[in-house]
Amino acid sequence: MFERVLIANRGEIACRVIRTCRRLGIRSIAVYSEADRDAQHVRLADEAWPIGGPRPAESYLRIDAILEAAKKSGAQAIHPGYGFLSENTAFSRACADAGIVFIGPDPASIEAMGSKSAAKALMAKHDVPLVPGYNGDNQDNAFLAQQAHAVGYPLIIKPSAGGGGKGMQIVRSDADFPEALATAQRVAQAAFGDASMLLERYVEHPRHIEFQIFGDRHGHVIHLDERECSAQRRYQKVLEETPSPFLTPEKRAAMGAAAVAAAKAVNYVGAGTVEFIVGPQGDFHFMEMNTRLQVEHPVTELTHGIDLVEWQLRIAHGEPLPFTQEQVASHGHAIEVRLYAEDPEQNFLPGSGKLHTLRLPAPSRHVRIDGGVAQGDTVTIFYDPMIAKLIVWDADRPQALQRLREALAECEIEGPKSNIAFLERLVRHPAITGASIDTGYLDRHLDEFVIGDEEPDARTLFAAAAAALLHDETHVAANPADPHSPWASADAWRVGHAGKRIVALARGETRYEIEAHGHAGDYRLHHGEHACEVRGARFDGDALSARFDDEAERHALRSSAHRVLLHDTHGRRWHLSRAAAYAWSSKDSAGGNQVVAPMPGRIVLVKAKPGDHVEEGQELLVMEAMKMELALKAPRAGTIESVTASQGDFVEADSVLVKFVA
Repeated sequence: MFERVLIANRGEIACRVIRTCRRLGIRSIAVYSEADRDAQHVRLADEAWPIGGPRPAESYLRIDAILEAAKKSGAQAIHPGYGFLSENTAFSRACADAGIVFIGPDPASIEAMGSKSAAKALMAKHDVPLVPGYNGDNQDNAFLAQQAHAVGYPLIIKPSAGGGGKGMQIVRSDADFPEALATAQRVAQAAFGDASMLLERYVEHPRHIEFQIFGDRHGHVIHLDERECSAQRRYQKVLEETPSPFLTPEKRAAMGAAAVAAAKAVNYVGAGTVEFIVGPQGDFHFMEMNTRLQVEHPVTELTHGIDLVEWQLRIAHGEPLPFTQEQVASHGHAIEVRLYAEDPEQNFLPGSGKLHTLRLPAPSRHVRIDGGVAQGDTVTIFYDPMIAKLIVWDADRPQALQRLREALAECEIEGPKSNIAFLERLVRHPAITGASIDTGYLDRHLDEFVIGDEEPDARTLFAAAAAALLHDETHVAANPADPHSPWASADAWRVGHAGKRIVALARGETRYEIEAHGHAGDYRLHHGEHACEVRGARFDGDALSARFDDEAERHALRSSAHRVLLHDTHGRRWHLSRAAAYAWSSKDSAGGNQVVAPMPGRIVLVKAKPGDHVEEGQELLVMEAMKMELALKAPRAGTIESVTASQGDFVEADSVLVKFVA
């Protein structure tokens, strides 16, 4: 076995590889950018080497810097993780030329599957089912438009060199094709350095099912069953599970055989994934092959009792596969979701900033956490904003879903906004519990998964107020300046009449005032036209139990001097800020005369100029930030006074980009 392995990656996957290396007695070597000098993967590794600036092109995409670090550190092999250089033919070849083992497939295999067009042509020769489309070399725009018409609508435009859904566009008519093609080409050129496109007939309401395959250098290739990845938003996977609740044993066997045939067609060695689009009637078509480990690989590990990274290391060292196909066995059900620093209420705008609070469930037989950050770390603007992967396992799917709900309820993130509340609604939605979700469902019905303008009901506000009152009473009583003073009790006692306190809570721009009488867990609460008698309220730090008008309830809840986080009786998460009881100033809402950068990023397109008259909601600029494009739109109709950003400019958060004539 290798003695020294360099991990050419960062974040969660680097930490995950380091854990396996440590268990096997392999010395782990990390690399890091200027932005990652204090990152968790640097702290966990046995040693770490700097490789350049904060942007990926200055560090994690620098083949020369990574190989130099490998040589200086004495690394015998390099594990690329996923993303960055993991599917880069030149990197794989450069490792071989330097006498360092690349823990992954051979360059020829990566190259064969790296181009979607070439991969589809190869799969056709080996009788792997394909979706009708065009994947040729002629990339003239007019010719592509002709091919699109011939394939028929709806169709999907895909970057040939890409992955992860970047640049893909669904088109439903000849009239929409030119603009969609231009967008796809622009994104592909920026992300992959290649604007080549392929066209496919778009399968309406498809499922996305992928098979984990593994090959060794002794001629063996097997699959380790499937993962269902149909819960997606803009082609990005949101929830993954195995086994698929959609597949029959017969369909699983047929798809598994096709996946193995695809791998054998390129003499595949190592871990890979063959991805299929599956129609509503069960017809399946090859979509692509990922020549690396997938983000969602832990669900396969939990159901099969294996460590896929260990398999990667052993096979790269020349060992044979430990199983035959007949020995592969799956047990129970596993589900994974990804916790991101993003704001679902603002079109999933990626976030950044310091993680003031990061509370995750304790790992157990049923719960696994794969993370790359800890409380106090910063989610930077330069990389994917994933905070952690939450994976659960249980004997069957209903129990696994319940495990996931319980685990999500324990999660708390303060600092950048997160998608936890969105995930909690997702795992309770009938499309998930009924296993009917398709790849486009979230985009078609996103309003069903975000709270939006919905407000907490009175019972939820009363539970939050009771927790806030108990917190304040306990805090003051535990830390009195004079323990014998009557003012040491935070019970609002007054001479001559019952005391009244105001508990002020806020969600965004909305303020809620709750009048409270009483103390020590017994309160009379009023909010607008609603009133409630709360009796026997007790708060243990994780939950509030009380009788609300003689109805006993328990709410998962956490409270502090600054905020209350609770789940209502429907499982919805509410994050309410504590506000001053007798002071309130609303945010000036008359700021519609400018467009500002919501976060740091690069301007990739400017669609307006001074003097233009624009309508409300019209797209003015497109910026690229945290691996995605953001459209910046006009806040109102009016005339543009100035545009301060140009294509290619890097702008800081809150920079004024467009001003309107007042």
